Amino acid sequence: MKNVLLLGILVIFLSSCEEQKQRYFAESDETKTLEAGIAAYEGGDWDTWKGHFADTAKIYVNSKEPMTLDARAKNLSEMTAAFSSYGFDKESSYIEMVLDKEDETWVYFWGQHNGTMTNGTELSIPVHLAVQFDGGKIIEEHIYFDGTEMNAAMAAMQAEEESEAEGSDDEGADE
Repeated sequence: MKNVLLLGILVIFLSSCEEQKQRYFAESDETKTLEAGIAAYEGGDWDTWKGHFADTAKIYVNSKEPMTLDARAKNLSEMTAAFSSYGFDKESSYIEMVLDKEDETWVYFWGQHNGTMTNGTELSIPVHLAVQFDGGKIIEEHIYFDGTEMNAAMAAMQAEEESEAEGSDDEGADE
């Protein structure tokens, strides 16, 4: 009788234990896709970069208002043209995939973006990405960074270029 009771308790105990679903991943197909997208960004390969996104992807850059994939690619292409070199510090980057409580797949990336502008100004800006995947494609991306330093450097570089252009116009007028 004692064995039957112990067996019954063991069955109840084992049946009440739910298998815990793994929710955090240091490596997955989605983290590899995001890493490949970052590599395409660093190489200025906008077609490959866009290939990681669904056609209907929504991209939020420090905003609650989304932009289209084509608008973001154009924005990035114009921004990176002001840099002689740029990319993420691989040593200090961190990436993880999470299945949230609704079983949505999100990949989070934290990294230090370093770059040298064409005028020699060096920038180092922390960046956070929150990227949602569905069917192996990015359907939503949220990008967060403090653009103050970069915006000031871009404005200073533009002012330099305008000043140089005015100077060359003045030289032509003297002739």
